[in-house]
Amino acid sequence: MAEKLAKSLIGMMGGLLSLSFGKQLIVFIISMLPILELRGGLIAASLLKLPPLESYIIAIVGNVIPVPFILLLINKILRAMEKSRFKLFNGIHSFLHKKIMKNKDSIEKYGFWGLVIFVGIPLPGTGAWTGAIIAAFLDMDRKKAFIGILLGMLMASIIMMIISFGLISKVA
Repeated sequence: MAEKLAKSLIGMMGGLLSLSFGKQLIVFIISMLPILELRGGLIAASLLKLPPLESYIIAIVGNVIPVPFILLLINKILRAMEKSRFKLFNGIHSFLHKKIMKNKDSIEKYGFWGLVIFVGIPLPGTGAWTGAIIAAFLDMDRKKAFIGILLGMLMASIIMMIISFGLISKVA
């Protein structure tokens, strides 16, 4: 699924390929997006034939940029969405709240390390965005949450580098 989404986004952003840094910009943008995040960015980088180390740095930077904003602002945004008169915002709030509640117990139980593992295991629905939303919802210390999310991103990025760039075959 992530590969299909990455290919689709590359196609949509194809105009950027005319820039000298267009491939890198596509990876950066995809890495900032919720759902795909750095996982999708690294898949896109491998599809665009970018060098692994360059891709790794771009994906990490792109994925980390939204995290402080999420940690600082998401609770205010969620409260506003919950109280909104627009059903679309109520629906988004409801979706996010269900997602938070579904993953809340495991993160609450293990605290900092639960957040690291949650963000670090590259499964659908996990990642920096969801981890930051849950951390903010649980009123975790922002600095600790940011460090936990960053450690999780590093863990996920290593796993995704191995998958995306086929480094396993080079090691074996």
